[in-house]
Amino acid sequence: MEGQITEWKETWRDDRLKTIRAFANASTGTLKIERHDDGEMVGLCHIRRLLVFLFISLFALVPRHTLAGQTARQADAAPPKRVVSQTVGTDDILLALAGPSQIAALSHLAHDPLYAPDAELAKRYPKLKGSSAEDILRFKPDLVLMAAFSPPDSVSILKKSGVRLYILDKYETLEDVYASLRQLGDLLGRRQRAEDVIASCRSRVSSLANVLKGEKPVRVLSAGVYPYISGSNTSFQDLCDHAGAVNVAAEAGINGVAPILPEKLLTWKIDFLVGPTEHRPNEAGPQLIDRMRDIAPFRFLQAYKQGRVVEIPGALFASTSHHRITAYEILAHALHPERFKDAVPKAAKPVVTGSDV
Repeated sequence: MEGQITEWKETWRDDRLKTIRAFANASTGTLKIERHDDGEMVGLCHIRRLLVFLFISLFALVPRHTLAGQTARQADAAPPKRVVSQTVGTDDILLALAGPSQIAALSHLAHDPLYAPDAELAKRYPKLKGSSAEDILRFKPDLVLMAAFSPPDSVSILKKSGVRLYILDKYETLEDVYASLRQLGDLLGRRQRAEDVIASCRSRVSSLANVLKGEKPVRVLSAGVYPYISGSNTSFQDLCDHAGAVNVAAEAGINGVAPILPEKLLTWKIDFLVGPTEHRPNEAGPQLIDRMRDIAPFRFLQAYKQGRVVEIPGALFASTSHHRITAYEILAHALHPERFKDAVPKAAKPVVTGSDV
């Protein structure tokens, strides 16, 4: 039944995020979609779009419950033998750093390429059924990897159980990612492996920067099927910073993820719209530009009318790990094709509709 920590909603609307924020502040709560107030089940449309939207939006809108300092206090402990990761971002880092025998289980999304960049590699390991503490403790972990947007009640239960926790709480920039790689490298007893991964990342980023050196930045705006845009202090800003782009929303003073203001957006000079795919690699699905046809104000923008839309695989567009570098490369190729003589690798080929600016 509905109560102080349980709400039933018949449909999803974006203002439901306020309910999620309230529950996060209270450290517990359940929001059940597709139920009438009397508890009767109803249907829910566009579930995949909703999941992608929540996956991206909660990074910015859910308050963080970091366990600052816990990693440092436990860094001298023996390397863990049974590590469980609860989020896709921590899956990515764990797969990159850990010895195979250290991985007990990955997140419930780890095997799905719609959300997980390393889905094929992840299929070598078990995955959680969900995100609850009970699901995690079933694997008898000696270290659990979570994130600032992980369920607060699960974090609380795991803390009380005495299991070691690592909370990924900063991921907006690549430097944040490097810091997380080093912290987890220390916890796993794999610091040199972490430094090797970082060195490889720095090499790719440096190569991309050299290619783009002197190139005029292209003006872009984040876009999708929900009425939000990304400004400064977001992973989209980080993407722009490395791909030869100006984030128009950040330039206009938008900070974080914010609702679209149509009257302002229509006055901005936007060269390209950039957003995530919502279908798996090699899976048929509508292009971003087709999905935006019914979304105001995007359909009124010249960038949309002229087909200047770049689509990046959703697992990379929303990445909180080092895999975001592939998104840098995809966007840079799409915005500055004349700078790249070699073909884009097939797995990282951008979807660009229409002609270049």
